[in-house]
Amino acid sequence: MAKIKRPEGHHSVTPGFAVPSASKVLAFIEKAFGGKVVDKYDGPNGTIAHCEVMIGDSVVMFGDVDNGHGMPAMPAMLSLYVDDGDAVDVTYKKALAAGATSEAEPKNQFYGYRSATVRDAGGNRWTICAVVEELSREEMQRRAQELMPK
Repeated sequence: MAKIKRPEGHHSVTPGFAVPSASKVLAFIEKAFGGKVVDKYDGPNGTIAHCEVMIGDSVVMFGDVDNGHGMPAMPAMLSLYVDDGDAVDVTYKKALAAGATSEAEPKNQFYGYRSATVRDAGGNRWTICAVVEELSREEMQRRAQELMPK
């Protein structure tokens, strides 16, 4: 079987989204997550036709909504893994400072992650997370059962 060719940073599945004000989202990604533009095509009137941004080791693709060419608004739900629980808190604060709104403050979860969720100007949901406790499947299930109403 031949190896699948793809640009660096593109994995088997590379997320993408279309949102109004993609330039605001690009500025947010750069400021909050240290994203670096690897490819970008400008559209008319200051819009972004297509942009690829490297965040950590992964590329996210996006552009402005263009209803005239079949690109309606389609925000995304994305998970951003950071190094540890402290980095969740730091990244969450950076995201808020960069203009995101909070959906969930940093918290340790029953499944062993610390996570927080923000929404950017384009309506994308970013869950910032880190594994803080390695748990067996059985332990996760036991903890989940404890959270269920009796």
